Amino acid sequence: MLSGGFLFLVGAGFNAFAQKVWMLIVGRMLLGFGIGCANQSAPIYVSEVAPYKYRGALNMMFQLAITIGIFVTNVLNYFFAKMKNGEGWHYSLGFAAVPAVMIVIGAIFLSDSLSSLIERGKDEKAKQELIKIRGTSDVEEEFKDLVEASQSSAAVNHSWATLLKRHYRPQFVMAIAIPFFQQLTGMNVITFYAPVLFRTIGFATFVSIFTVDKVGRRKLFLEGSAQMFICQIVITAAIASKFGVDGNPGTLPKWYAFLVVGFICIYVMGFAWSWGPLGWLVPSEIFPLEVRSAAQSINVSVMIFTFAIAQVFTSMLCHMKFGLFIFFAIFVLVMSCFIHKCLPETKGVPIEEMSVVWQNHSYWKKFVKSASEEAKAKVDNSC
Repeated sequence: MLSGGFLFLVGAGFNAFAQKVWMLIVGRMLLGFGIGCANQSAPIYVSEVAPYKYRGALNMMFQLAITIGIFVTNVLNYFFAKMKNGEGWHYSLGFAAVPAVMIVIGAIFLSDSLSSLIERGKDEKAKQELIKIRGTSDVEEEFKDLVEASQSSAAVNHSWATLLKRHYRPQFVMAIAIPFFQQLTGMNVITFYAPVLFRTIGFATFVSIFTVDKVGRRKLFLEGSAQMFICQIVITAAIASKFGVDGNPGTLPKWYAFLVVGFICIYVMGFAWSWGPLGWLVPSEIFPLEVRSAAQSINVSVMIFTFAIAQVFTSMLCHMKFGLFIFFAIFVLVMSCFIHKCLPETKGVPIEEMSVVWQNHSYWKKFVKSASEEAKAKVDNSC
């Protein structure tokens, strides 16, 4: 987090004082590296230190912070765009230094995560931090789980190679599938091209913060998907009936405009309390310590698909017209089936005991348990 904050700060400086195009490019690259560091570390850190009963709500603060950041950025850009000297873009890009400073200062005062301390042999310090975080000295059982997880992790020399083994197939698939599907909800299209109004709807994230640890991850995923699917079908029908394939709607009545805008808002709210925050929460809590850094790196890297969607969206819109919404609706249906079939419920499960949910899952148990049996067989043979 500290490294990401510094990279973000330097990138903001390059962009704010840019005199040449290359300075903007370098600045944007540094900002990208900074965001990568933050996306890699922050969700994992929260999942590792949060009490398992409130892990979902606390981790979703990450998505809420992103939403607030988007809202504040758009408000500031509104005023910067009105600057008469044409220098507003310097201030717009330079203000990225504000969250950068916040990240740096915050990271300085944060202790290392408990798992990190134990892995470096600082068991006593980790225990004291655990007592401090939990507010009670009754932490023996949880501390024992952390130590056992660290010992298992220490036996793994190459986390990337280990992640590809059959035993970790569920985590590997989720590390790719969840962020991949998150990009194919169609939400990024609206984020890139819709007015500020639709971005503010992201405050619906509050709904998931208060419900995720009560109703569970799967139900929020499936409810949000159903909501988005229905809205995309309605929007498709509305646009097809008025715009057709020639893109000439004639005179649009006000009720029609309110209908389309209303369903887009409902669609965005569905994303804001399901695939938006859960896309960060679930990957950060399902990876075992020995492959956690590698798996989270893959999870964040798949986000590059956002760039691909941004590049092809206008071309797809020109060729597919209203069919573009059907395109994303089909993917929403596919990802709903994937969640229903492949994702176990992780609500209320301590992060060190997450392997149990895969061992008990109707599909994944054939991968996890078979690998466990192989490990047992190796031990028996060695004896």
